Amino acid sequence: MASSVLPDHVKVFVVQALACFDSPSTVVEAVNQEFGIKIARQHVEKYDPTKLAGQHLSKKYRAIFDATRDGFIGDTRNIGWSHRSTRLRLIQRIGEKAERMGNLSLTLQAAEQAAKESGNAFTNRHELTGKDGKDLPAPVHIFQLPDNGRG
Repeated sequence: MASSVLPDHVKVFVVQALACFDSPSTVVEAVNQEFGIKIARQHVEKYDPTKLAGQHLSKKYRAIFDATRDGFIGDTRNIGWSHRSTRLRLIQRIGEKAERMGNLSLTLQAAEQAAKESGNAFTNRHELTGKDGKDLPAPVHIFQLPDNGRG
């Protein structure tokens, strides 16, 4: 089926997928799976106004593209991998599975990755500050090292 005879809802689907940075090849597969319609990759490219092939995209579809792209870039709530807790849960599952399998190297790698994900905290060390976050006074040395005659 040629792109010019695609139903409007399929065109919107294509425009929105491209606005979410899906590749034309990925969109071709998605259209086939979702609607049972075979479309050429070159036809899909006509619905991306950021590409030369899509420079003449209608105002209607350009507005849909722009609104979808802005929403996609600005809203990561629906993308699980964008959330630290989702990534940490995955790392935990990998680490636990590696430990059950006796793969200590991968277990330690998962633990290290989890520490990095948590703010690069490899230890329980905490930075101490004085009152109202000000620097602490310099430590007072109780003893002095002997100078051994080196002056």
